Amino acid sequence: MKKKIAIILSLMTFSLVTGCSTFFTEQTPQFIKVKGTNFMLNDEPYYFLGTNLWNGCYLGSSGETGDRERLIRELDLLKSLGVMNLRILAASEKSEIKNSLKPAIQIEPGVYDENLLEGLDFLLNEMKEREMHAVLFLNNYWEWSGGMSQYNAWVNGGRAVDPEDTTYGWGEFMRLSATFYSNEKANQYFRNYIEKIITRKNKFNDLYYYEDPTIMAWQLANEPRPWGSGEQIDNYYRWVDSTAAFIHSLDPNHLVTTGNEGTRGSLDSEEYYVTAHKSRFIDYMTFHLWVKNWSWYDAKRKEETYNTAKEKAVGYINKHIEFAKEIGKPITLEEFGIARDLENYSPASETATRDDYFTTVFALAYDSAAAGTPIAGTNFWTWGGYGRAQHDDFKWRAGDEFTGDPPQEPQGLNSVFDSDSSTLKIIQKYAEKMNELGKKKMTSILENQN
Repeated sequence: MKKKIAIILSLMTFSLVTGCSTFFTEQTPQFIKVKGTNFMLNDEPYYFLGTNLWNGCYLGSSGETGDRERLIRELDLLKSLGVMNLRILAASEKSEIKNSLKPAIQIEPGVYDENLLEGLDFLLNEMKEREMHAVLFLNNYWEWSGGMSQYNAWVNGGRAVDPEDTTYGWGEFMRLSATFYSNEKANQYFRNYIEKIITRKNKFNDLYYYEDPTIMAWQLANEPRPWGSGEQIDNYYRWVDSTAAFIHSLDPNHLVTTGNEGTRGSLDSEEYYVTAHKSRFIDYMTFHLWVKNWSWYDAKRKEETYNTAKEKAVGYINKHIEFAKEIGKPITLEEFGIARDLENYSPASETATRDDYFTTVFALAYDSAAAGTPIAGTNFWTWGGYGRAQHDDFKWRAGDEFTGDPPQEPQGLNSVFDSDSSTLKIIQKYAEKMNELGKKKMTSILENQN
């Protein structure tokens, strides 16, 4: 409680010193805000084509995973492409699950790897210098970074269920992961971590996270999913609403959203998806798109499956834009990806299918945004950049450098590498179009006013 009071007093003091009307100057970037179905930045609509760089704090670390020289090169390359919005992991929990991320930020409740937290400081400061923006997710429904299953394990005094253990399987893992929503002790540990991060002071620029405009939004978790029915669904709604409210109570400056996948991550229920995003503490909507994971596309059977998968993808995007219109909030497609041709993992393999798919998604997002719909941005999954798989089997092992693919997946499955010249040209083309869209809209508004 004392810490919360100190935060509020700090904000009030800063306001009084600078004056409300001059809290920000032209030299100090403003926070991204929501106005109707638009994001706003510096009094202009804000649009973006971004990516996922979930491993940024690992690269920024001063510890065993760190490679700051590489991280700087990655950020410079992304900026040169016009990719200025990055979705980033800001939490990981030490887990005994075989394919979980190692090391982890939170070793046990309240015990942290300071090297990784400093890595997050370094990343955010480097992004600040490049005028980039970050979306930070604070938990994970899935096993690969510890997440909800590990919080449950800490409370229950046991091991987290490994979804690849045939004794349990993915269904049991997901059911148990969703019990987190009503696990009060586990959520107290989680809220302690949320407060730790939001009130952290960046070692490289002395900004508390809650006062850093580099941060666009906090995300409750990566792909939180409801499970079951009745009271179990109500537990999910309550968790979304109360957790988002708690974040806002600590940080009145930044946006908060869910990290949800859309209807496919909501038991295929439009009602569950829409209701969760109607919370007054959720500032904008999210959705993800996975044509392979949802059995719409098979890279080994492209001729039979690709065109149908692409049609379904377009329909899924349009459907979620309609949901955002219904609620009256902006929406972002913050995860989508597709394998290289024939699902090869090597950076030397072809990317013709990915190039066509990315063009389809980026063009649809741009055309829809330009037409005034609520879609404001995309973050493709995922940025591999200068990273490479270290083994012939493309499996990640502790101590390996990172690609964009998390440790439970083949390294190279969805990563876009620095050498993917044709893909990078497409990304740059549409990133520049999205970056210019806000300026075009403001010009049009001003002309109409005159």
